[in-house]
Amino acid sequence: MTDAIHHRGPDGFGYFHEGPALLGHRRLSIVDLAAGVQPMYNEDHNLVIVYNGEIFNHADLRPALEAAGHRYTTRCDTETILHAYEEYGPACVERFRGMFAFAIWDRARQKLFCARDRLGIKPFYYFWNGTLFAFASEIKALLRHPAISAGLDESQLSEYMAFGYVSGEQTLFKGIRKLMPGHTLELTTRDVSPSPRIQRYWDVPLPPATEERRDDRSWIEECRERFEETVRMRLMSDVPLGMFLSGGLDSSAIAALMKRMTGSPVKTFAVGYAEREFSELGYARQVADRIGSDHHEVVIGMDQFFQAMPSLIWHQDEPLAWPSSVSLNFVSKLAAAHVKVVLTGEGSDELFAGYGRYNFYRKNLAALKYYSLLPQGGRRLIRQALEQTTLLSGDMRRKLLHTFLGRDESIESLYLENFYCAFSEDGQHRLGYPGRGAYSNFMRHWEASPQAPLLHRLLYADQKTYLVELLMKQDRMSMAASIESRVPFLDHTFVEFATRVPDRLKLRGGVGKYILKSAVADLLPADIIHRKKMGFPTPLSKWFRDPSAEGLYQAISAPDGLLAGYFDMKAVAALIGRHRSGFEDATDRIWRLLNFQMWGDQFIVGKTERWAEALSAPVIGQ
Repeated sequence: MTDAIHHRGPDGFGYFHEGPALLGHRRLSIVDLAAGVQPMYNEDHNLVIVYNGEIFNHADLRPALEAAGHRYTTRCDTETILHAYEEYGPACVERFRGMFAFAIWDRARQKLFCARDRLGIKPFYYFWNGTLFAFASEIKALLRHPAISAGLDESQLSEYMAFGYVSGEQTLFKGIRKLMPGHTLELTTRDVSPSPRIQRYWDVPLPPATEERRDDRSWIEECRERFEETVRMRLMSDVPLGMFLSGGLDSSAIAALMKRMTGSPVKTFAVGYAEREFSELGYARQVADRIGSDHHEVVIGMDQFFQAMPSLIWHQDEPLAWPSSVSLNFVSKLAAAHVKVVLTGEGSDELFAGYGRYNFYRKNLAALKYYSLLPQGGRRLIRQALEQTTLLSGDMRRKLLHTFLGRDESIESLYLENFYCAFSEDGQHRLGYPGRGAYSNFMRHWEASPQAPLLHRLLYADQKTYLVELLMKQDRMSMAASIESRVPFLDHTFVEFATRVPDRLKLRGGVGKYILKSAVADLLPADIIHRKKMGFPTPLSKWFRDPSAEGLYQAISAPDGLLAGYFDMKAVAALIGRHRSGFEDATDRIWRLLNFQMWGDQFIVGKTERWAEALSAPVIGQ
């Protein structure tokens, strides 16, 4: 099982076996390189831990633990977790600031205690069948256990087809679950009927009922102070570190602060495509020149992109939700030649309303107040005309269908199907699949606080679903290259601060992240701070229309693939045909189908050889 995740820890390994407990660990050495070997024990060897992550405030916690009588033998944050658990029990997790997934075995009590960080930065998967409890950082390690086999959990297929991921505690693998962010798990083997007990220890707080009486300047100043603190904490390392730089606001602001705090050139890494209109390399170079970083770049072509996919699906364990996973892995491999730790800009969009969809949804809601005065039948005819007309280009038709003209007022239609879904539930029906329940996980979080302001509800639901998947992508694609990524915006105290920030400082004039842009105004050029967000664009639409993509379509259409067992392959072929003809842009849907077929061949069907032919160099990109 540990061999399967060698890439997560190529620097060392260790095992513990006693009675019913077996613990294994692969180490990526970041702090106290000589002494931080795991599994690690406390003073009397009664507790043993395996752990992945970083506790950034471990040095601050240490004096109180030493004063309480705990004896340290290392400088590792791993040892602080052990002593904190001894001192505070399960409540120890409430004192940690960082990213973590760990398991502690209590030899005397025969009890296993597991925990995952508040935002879900580090992964934790487990299997429980009433007899065997197995856990791992990646699903592929669980599949190495002789009692666990790979099978599709069909109940999760509808959500996957909609969003590209499964956002609840289940996975696409039958019987394999996630320990959710902000939760702990205990299992005592001495119990008459042992069963995991799962508890939540943290959640994103509600905004205050009454807005704090403060001027905008004081909010902006506090944002800057807290931002600097969380970046400084994430510079903790005994090995070289760098920064993934897109040239956008978030990564550029972190890189600029790193330069000020370290006093030396920051190593920055950027990725782009040969197609310039999809590349952010120019913006990254502009920032690198401004802050004087030691800058490195990698450019990806069509052939490299598709040929990397089977390996990356293996690393991710589930289909790739977004094409940016591929570019992220390429830049991770570039960085791995120079550093062992990178900082990244994930999280600020979900904290401060950085995505355009938040404002667009609010504008659509406002327009619907008037448009809904039209009879329902008339609105239906307008929508049908937009869907079927050939008088408009496919791109214009798509844009109009994203407005209130093509949607009803439900959040499922106006928000989820509008901005998130590849295949809506109706779209799944048109493929011959009785999709249902696709939106239930998102809706559970959306409905959790109906009394909260609209923007908070949107951000909260994204933080509990969309963001967790982004973080999984970030972890897998960087760990596949054996480097650790850190996300300063997702220090939980910074997240809690963001919930207190008034909406007017998040969305102002229809533009998101106003408070952050104001807080870093002295760090970056105005054109970088205010430029339109690109968000790792990929030339997929163009590539999917390239004649050399024929091998991909043949593999998608294979009658012995996983797709054919669930979908009407004639409807799939018709969808592909409409895209290739230019009648409509089905890029996101073809991406979903391609990934599901490739994942099924890798883990369920066992037909990986078909992709060696489909993705061979003479076919793709030649």
